[in-house]
Amino acid sequence: MELLSLDLNNKEKYDDLISKAAFSLKSGKVLVYPTDTLYGLGANAFDAKAILNIFKIKRQDRSKPISIIARDIPMAKKIACIDSRVEKILKNIWPGPITIILRKKDIIPHILTANGETIGVRIPAFKFVNDLMSSIDFPITATSANISGEKNLLAPKDILSKFFQGENCPDVFIDAGKIRNPEPSTIIDLTTQTPKIVRIGVVGKEKMLDIFKKFI
Repeated sequence: MELLSLDLNNKEKYDDLISKAAFSLKSGKVLVYPTDTLYGLGANAFDAKAILNIFKIKRQDRSKPISIIARDIPMAKKIACIDSRVEKILKNIWPGPITIILRKKDIIPHILTANGETIGVRIPAFKFVNDLMSSIDFPITATSANISGEKNLLAPKDILSKFFQGENCPDVFIDAGKIRNPEPSTIIDLTTQTPKIVRIGVVGKEKMLDIFKKFI
């Protein structure tokens, strides 16, 4: 596993890090990377082999789908069904720590959605992720960097310790220090006429209800 440190104060090193991370994703590798919620396991969301490696790394049953990160709403529209009503909602909640469940398009590999017809998508509010996504032309996976069913790992040393124990491990670790917020993203289902809160995370129920009052 290659270890890379994230330093937002050193532009030269930061730009080099973005280039290395983008090249790794384009090469089919799996990254541990920081987001505006937890550390995630990232791979090209169109690369079925890379996605399979994530299932192996997380020791996750393939019946459980994996969410993805898109660069912007136009990219999200290429991979999911987004009508004018849904797009209006998305513009009010993205970027941010909210994953939206949408109907997927055929471009998404079946392994990513566990053969289901929906996909979880989000656009984080985090400089590193935004700059990385600007350097590639595909979405990436956004599953948490932990073993499936176990607690979330916030400190780099704990993530490294956990993954080095297994037979499979990520290819690159981007160390941004300990995650301060232990909560995952909030998940909202927009595949029905009335939005449904699937999981409460960083964004609480009351705030979500306030947002949806505009559209229900």
